[in-house]
Amino acid sequence: MDHVNHTWTQTFILAGFTPTGTLQHLAIFVTLCIYLLTLAGNLFIIVLVQADSGLSTPMYFFISVLSFLELWYVSTTVPTLLHTLLHGHSPISSAACFVQLYVFHSLGMTECYLLGAMALDRYLAICRPLHYHALMSRQVQLWLVGGTWVAGFSAALVPAGLTATLPYCLKEVAHYFCDLAPLMQLSCVDTSWHAQVYIVVIGMINTCNLVLILALYGVIVKAVLKLPSAASRAKAFSTCSSHVTVVTLFFGSAFIVYVGPPDIRAKGRGKLIALVYTFLTPFLNPIIYTLRNKEVKEAVKRVSQRVKALLN
Repeated sequence: MDHVNHTWTQTFILAGFTPTGTLQHLAIFVTLCIYLLTLAGNLFIIVLVQADSGLSTPMYFFISVLSFLELWYVSTTVPTLLHTLLHGHSPISSAACFVQLYVFHSLGMTECYLLGAMALDRYLAICRPLHYHALMSRQVQLWLVGGTWVAGFSAALVPAGLTATLPYCLKEVAHYFCDLAPLMQLSCVDTSWHAQVYIVVIGMINTCNLVLILALYGVIVKAVLKLPSAASRAKAFSTCSSHVTVVTLFFGSAFIVYVGPPDIRAKGRGKLIALVYTFLTPFLNPIIYTLRNKEVKEAVKRVSQRVKALLN
């Protein structure tokens, strides 16, 4: 398209998913239920960690921070998902669209860094047990968490800022929220350079954190295999299994969408895969971290007994 015909789009249209009839009602009901359960599950973890002194360890502090992040992360995209399911094609102002884009990627990159910090915590707990509490003091925990948030929100400025400055000639976003690839497809100009910058920024951040996590777990596995008893090895692995599951879900789906083959996005499967890390992962995280966790179950019993004692 010729440059002189470039226009500035004031409003975008989110296409999202457009089921009809019974399927539409079912999709809305399931989405709303999962969203409310996600909020309840993550709030439950935050309150439980704060209420029970038995969970006042670095590992549960990081899990509660992850739950806090997931509350905002899922709430960034699910409202527009529900709106498109309910009303079909939904208008969104360009300002709101770019704010959503920035906040979504800021929280996503923050989670990426936070998962790396959680892997470091597990490494110190298993490989440096005698110095663990000194190395992972409360001050260090706060610095690590603060650093992940600053790094995440700073890194997202690059892709969000570049996308916001593009001229747009089309309005319909082939997604249920404002994301990089669907927005670039609406631009009047060639965005191949922007796509390369996005892949470098997002790909490098994801890759560096994933390599760090894999390296730390490589050392952890080596250390655990040297433990004398099978019971001690099983206990050590159990403290890491939940984190490994979350890392696999998050990084696997994110790499497919943002660093994977363009054919995935071109054929419209990107928004389906995006449901994994924008919707299902925040829902599954509380389940993954609590379902087989004896310490959490014991904490629930203690808090329940205290609540009953107060009510009686």
